[in-house]
Amino acid sequence: MMSRRSLLSLAPLSALAAACSPLGALNGLNRVTPGDGGVRRLVDGAAFGDDPRQKLDVWAPKAAAGALPVIVFFYGGSWNSGIRDGYGFVARALAARGFVVVVPDYRLVPQVRWPAFVEDGAAALKWVQANIADHGGDPARVAVMGHSAGAHIALLLALDRRWGVAGAIRAAVGLAGPADFLPFVAGGVAEAALGNAPDLADTQPIHFARGDAPPLLLLHGADDTTVLPRNSRRLANAISDLGGKAEARVYPDLGHIGILLALSKPFRGRASVLKDASDFLLLQLAA
Repeated sequence: MMSRRSLLSLAPLSALAAACSPLGALNGLNRVTPGDGGVRRLVDGAAFGDDPRQKLDVWAPKAAAGALPVIVFFYGGSWNSGIRDGYGFVARALAARGFVVVVPDYRLVPQVRWPAFVEDGAAALKWVQANIADHGGDPARVAVMGHSAGAHIALLLALDRRWGVAGAIRAAVGLAGPADFLPFVAGGVAEAALGNAPDLADTQPIHFARGDAPPLLLLHGADDTTVLPRNSRRLANAISDLGGKAEARVYPDLGHIGILLALSKPFRGRASVLKDASDFLLLQLAA
């Protein structure tokens, strides 16, 4: 049982789970919640490019036999905020279920705009292909996963072949992913990040739906008012209509931040997000 002090420290996060607060507020989650044991950070800040933001961490189970399946997790933050150190709770949760987990940073608005953050995601995947075997991962069994803007990056890498890594991705999981969100809100974060694209359709994962896409699991909270659940439903339907494998799963009473917090120990009882995502990926990445 958690102490009264621990419970009090979680009170602000309980409020956060019920709200659509900035994702930057999650950076303190690692310090105040109990983490999953039996895992360790193998790599802290490996460079996959020349920019200071182009670095990544690698997490893995402490006791592992043979090469493990790999998840590359992209955090969200409206394409303008976030830091990998704030997402150790996600890496630990997934690593404890038998994965090598890679968490990259990527360049953000206003330093860059479209498509720099997707290019950074592709560069991180190429680093994984070249280096993950040295850290206990199987480069032939790689999936991508992300939340919000990170899910947008993950889905584009899996669906749009022009980034050069789609063929290396065996499966993808999106948490509250924006997949079909034109037109942009005037003056909003999507317009700020993506509005410079010569063809705005190129910024939409649904534009690249194809029957031979890697299997997709698209998870969403029914109460998400930041990225509406129809994004996941529409992409899943588009892939399925083309003969591919995609499923959208919507959890009741869960919002935009809550679906991410459900990966952490204190909030797993709210929804089976961690179990559903890890079971799906273990199946798709089976040797």
